[in-house]
Amino acid sequence: MTKSLVSATSSSGLSEDCPVHGDTCPFADKLEVLQQEIKQLNTQVRIDELTGLYNYRHFLQSIDLEMERSRRSGHPVSLVIMDLDHFKSFNDRWGHEAGNQALVHIARILRNSLRRLDIPCRYGGEEFAIILPGTPLHAAIKLADRLRLRIAESVLHLDNQALTVTASFGVDCMKSTERIDVPGFVARADHWLYEAKKVGRNSVRHAPDRPETHVSKDERDLLLGD
Repeated sequence: MTKSLVSATSSSGLSEDCPVHGDTCPFADKLEVLQQEIKQLNTQVRIDELTGLYNYRHFLQSIDLEMERSRRSGHPVSLVIMDLDHFKSFNDRWGHEAGNQALVHIARILRNSLRRLDIPCRYGGEEFAIILPGTPLHAAIKLADRLRLRIAESVLHLDNQALTVTASFGVDCMKSTERIDVPGFVARADHWLYEAKKVGRNSVRHAPDRPETHVSKDERDLLLGD
C-alpha cells in the first residue's frame, strides 16, 4: 500500500520513492514547500495588501466569532468604525499615491495603539473597523478618542510636504445578552460614525453607555437556548 501511494505521487510529478531509512525525502521536502505556500495563501486572503491590516473578509468572520464568544462568555464586545475626513479632497489635491501613503500611515498608528487581541481591519476605501473583544463601551470610547488625537497630531512627510489628516469615529458595544446579528451591530456603529461626521468631523460619537445587568450563566444559557 505504501509503495502504491509513493508510485501515485511519483506519477503526478511530486516525488520519487522515499528511502525507508534515508535522511532526506524529496516528497517530504516538496510537501513542506506546499504547506508553506498554502499558509501564505491563507494569509493573503485575510490581509489587505496595501495597509497590512486584516481585510473585509476577515472582519466579517471575526465579528461573527467575537459576537458569539461574547454570548458564551458574558463579556461585551465593542466595535469602532472610523473614516478619514475629506479623503477625496486629499486625493484630489495630493494625488492617489499620497492617499495610499496616508492609509499606510493610519494603519501604522492603529497597530501601534491597539492590544494584541484587538482586530484592526481595513473595512473599505478610507474606512477602518476595529473589533475590541471583551471591551465595555466606556473603554472603547476612550480608545477611539485616543486614536482620534494621535491621528490628528501626526504628520505624514511626503515629497517635502508635511501632510495631516483627521478621522471620525462611531463606537458601539454589544452586551452579551443582546439579540443582534452582524449587520445590525455594524449598522449601529455606522450610525454613530454618521453622527460624528454630521457634527463637523474629527470627532467621536457613540451609543449611550448603559450598565449591563448581571446575568448568571444559567440564565444566559436559558436565553441562548442551550
